[in-house]
Amino acid sequence: MNLKLQFSSLLIISLFIMSSCKENKQQGPPPPQKIPVIEVIEMDVPIFTEYVGQIYGQKDIPIRARVEGFLESIEFQEGSKVKKGQLLYTIDPQSLEAATNAQKSQVTAAQTALSKARADLDRIKPLAEANAISQSDLDAAQAAYDAAVADLNAAKSNLRSSNIDLSYTQVKSPLDGIIGKTMARVGEFVGREPNPVILNTVSKTDTIIVKFSLTESQYLHLSKRFIERKKEGELKQDYAPNVQLQLADGTTYDQLGHIDFIDRSIDQNTGTILVQASFPNPDGLLRPGLYSKVKVQTDLILDAIIVPQRCISELQGQFSVFIVNDSNKVESRPITIAYRAGDLAAISEGLEVGDKIVIDALQKVRSGMTIAPLDTVFVSKVFKKKQ
Repeated sequence: MNLKLQFSSLLIISLFIMSSCKENKQQGPPPPQKIPVIEVIEMDVPIFTEYVGQIYGQKDIPIRARVEGFLESIEFQEGSKVKKGQLLYTIDPQSLEAATNAQKSQVTAAQTALSKARADLDRIKPLAEANAISQSDLDAAQAAYDAAVADLNAAKSNLRSSNIDLSYTQVKSPLDGIIGKTMARVGEFVGREPNPVILNTVSKTDTIIVKFSLTESQYLHLSKRFIERKKEGELKQDYAPNVQLQLADGTTYDQLGHIDFIDRSIDQNTGTILVQASFPNPDGLLRPGLYSKVKVQTDLILDAIIVPQRCISELQGQFSVFIVNDSNKVESRPITIAYRAGDLAAISEGLEVGDKIVIDALQKVRSGMTIAPLDTVFVSKVFKKKQ
């Protein structure tokens, strides 16, 4: 009985082992993993240098109180868009209206005096021709008439001046733009220091300008490099470098600018030279007063070997990428980075055009591993592949 049980147990174990071996034989090795790879490309890469700049409106026009008086009303919403000629403020006109009326009376008096002087001269002239009066009487009448003409012209000039001052009690916008916060409140006396003289500022922001400074050494280095490249034929004589704007939140502004002004001299106090660049601002995103980084294209690397930066691994200051050879095996290869540009890196040593490297799955591969390469098209956010 025991022998039968032992034999049965051995038979069951043998069958189980044979079944397991058969299953293992059928499973075999797992298939290679599908790993995204990208081909190393060649591009002309512009080199940018960064400077700190501040944004201004294309025109920033201060709105001044050109006459003294109490601020009577504010006719706009602060921070809104205004049109050229739009009424912005009214200043109490009573004192200036009184002065204007007084000048009007002076004009009337001068006109009356002129009429009398003309009548006297017209009466004396025939008498003088008939030698009924002396020549001195005629000269006196002529002088009185000339003086009356001058008095009338002076009175009219004073009236025009009073009317101009009276018009300044209605403060209007000098241009289309965005207006800021008022520096005075209704009822406050304006137009005399220390009370507000500049009431507000209107900025034209369809185009904005960015001002930044270069040190003497930076200016000389960049100028010499541009001159050399023009002489070598790399640049046209009318070439103007591209200018990019990196905003305070780290994003790059989607409009390219151009340099339109370089100051004539170095500031002796700071040792820098002022540079100004203009940028379109169609959506009104940029406002005067913002700080930004100005990225000026200062050079161009021709036929650079380019890879996405996310393909690169770093260990103790050494850089490498995973290469996929013709046998689909992965190997680590050291590289030297010449320049980083946006989401790309220009490689000076270690790679050639056409090499395939692993992208987006660096944690899944290791040297010596065989993979199933999955060709991926990489589109740069900054540059386009060289044609």
